[in-house]
Amino acid sequence: MTELRAAVVTVSDSVSAGTNEDRSGPLAVDILRSIGFSVDSPNVVPDGLEPVARVLRDLAESVHLIVTTGGTGLSPRDLTPEATAAVIDRPIPGLSEAMRAATFGTVPHGMLSRGVAGLVGSTVIVNLPGSDKAVREGLDVIGPVLVHAVEVASGTFGDHR
Repeated sequence: MTELRAAVVTVSDSVSAGTNEDRSGPLAVDILRSIGFSVDSPNVVPDGLEPVARVLRDLAESVHLIVTTGGTGLSPRDLTPEATAAVIDRPIPGLSEAMRAATFGTVPHGMLSRGVAGLVGSTVIVNLPGSDKAVREGLDVIGPVLVHAVEVASGTFGDHR
């Protein structure tokens, strides 16, 4: 595989309305670049089922990996997991399970994240919570397997020892 392409989607009513600054999206971009992905600036969409599902479908046609930040909690408009579930063809539960498991005993609210992960076609999608701390912690956990996941999903196999 020549270039690993990723996209970041910040899901937030306040960021999309311009009343809050996006800190988690740019952080996810920086971390993904450090892992080896080519990533543009974050896409920002409001909370809700259709805006998230629409951007996931659109981006899945042109990237290998989509990381969302935000919309994974318990508030009524936190529908990123539902939007992701509506778009993916196959779940990858181990990614979300690993991120939640890593926070047990250290971040009590981590167990409230409802984020999911899965494949739409050959594109890997992963939901992260919206805080920059949660983005860093989540990508620290799953970052080491993301290149492998993308290569396997796209049918390209690198060195996986």
